[in-house]
Amino acid sequence: MRTLSHLALTSAAAALLSAPAMADGHGHHQSAAHHDAGGDAKPHAMHGDGHVPIYAEDLLAAYYAKLEQRIDLPVAPENAAIEADTVITRLAFGSCNHQSRSQHMWDRIAATGPDLFLFIGDNNYGDSGWNGDAALTTLRMAYQQQAETPELTRFRASVPMMITWDDHDYGFNDAGANFTFRTWSETLFETFWGASDEVKSRPGIYESRTFGTGGKVTQIIMLDTRFFRSDLDRMEYTPERPPLGPYVPSNDASKTMLGGDQWAWLEQELAKPADLRVLVSSIQVITDAHDYESWEALPLERAKLYRMLAAREDSGLVMLSGDRHAGGIYTDTPAAAGGEQMWELTSSSLNYSFSSTERNTAREPDPKRLTDFISEENFGLVEIDWDARTFTTSLRGSEGEVRVTRTVGW
Repeated sequence: MRTLSHLALTSAAAALLSAPAMADGHGHHQSAAHHDAGGDAKPHAMHGDGHVPIYAEDLLAAYYAKLEQRIDLPVAPENAAIEADTVITRLAFGSCNHQSRSQHMWDRIAATGPDLFLFIGDNNYGDSGWNGDAALTTLRMAYQQQAETPELTRFRASVPMMITWDDHDYGFNDAGANFTFRTWSETLFETFWGASDEVKSRPGIYESRTFGTGGKVTQIIMLDTRFFRSDLDRMEYTPERPPLGPYVPSNDASKTMLGGDQWAWLEQELAKPADLRVLVSSIQVITDAHDYESWEALPLERAKLYRMLAAREDSGLVMLSGDRHAGGIYTDTPAAAGGEQMWELTSSSLNYSFSSTERNTAREPDPKRLTDFISEENFGLVEIDWDARTFTTSLRGSEGEVRVTRTVGW
């Protein structure tokens, strides 16, 4: 009987697949991201000349079907339930949690008594040490380690959670739709976190849920900024490393952040009645201060998001993001939103800080950021005062202390 190591594609073979392509009978190739710009499942219509597109994902399907029969997929500890009529008054969230580092923040978050916790990306670093195998073994092992983490087990037993991913728990740094193994990564995610039947029924992991009643309704919208996202444009090569990221904004109208299906879904969700909406993007939305991954890299898509948010059914709105291993409170009044003031709270990281607040604040000045760039370990809180119609955003440090805070009315 073959072992898993024999089943797994070699890193060399995986490298050939790492830029997924279709080939027709003339040897022409198109990237999967281009072919799938709408974000739907890839069509398999025959070309007019009789040639059929072939994709790396198609070739891997049989491999994954056999693999899933031979291994046990990790499953997260049981999670506390939350009723649809629960009025949310305290919402916690966080990002960038390395499975091998201290997990002390779970107890700090639980101590604030949140009604719901949003885990919004880089929930593990399953790409660490990845050798290119199609089985995504290091990602599966990262999930297994999380399944056996006492602090997470204890937290999930008492605090309901909603989850989306970012690049490191998607499978590869800065990866988007061109990540060849994305369907297997989706299987691992949905199996581990116990995704709903609705999420499992479609490509990607985007999700929306509504909580509360009687004029106190909160809609939580969790975007998927990975599965459908087009490749980002890179700066031209220079001998010096770009100090604040490698990407440049692209005005290519064919590029997408969310894909056609997710965009249509989002528009429908924003038309539903709610009193306060919480929009979660794993990457930052408002800022223009850096050239790492952000919505600024696809400015036409960001303008589309702003227009769609401005056209929403009447409600308050706050955006949450992570990714940066630092956090702060941001605001802007973009023209695409008709001058509405938008608010965003970025929280990162739970246990994987890189620098200090003083150094990062000086390194990344940003007129849209109202606070210091908090770089020590942190998590975010949104506290809702339904009578006053205000929400208070704050970042809490590793001891639960308030680092920055703002109160906003709607």
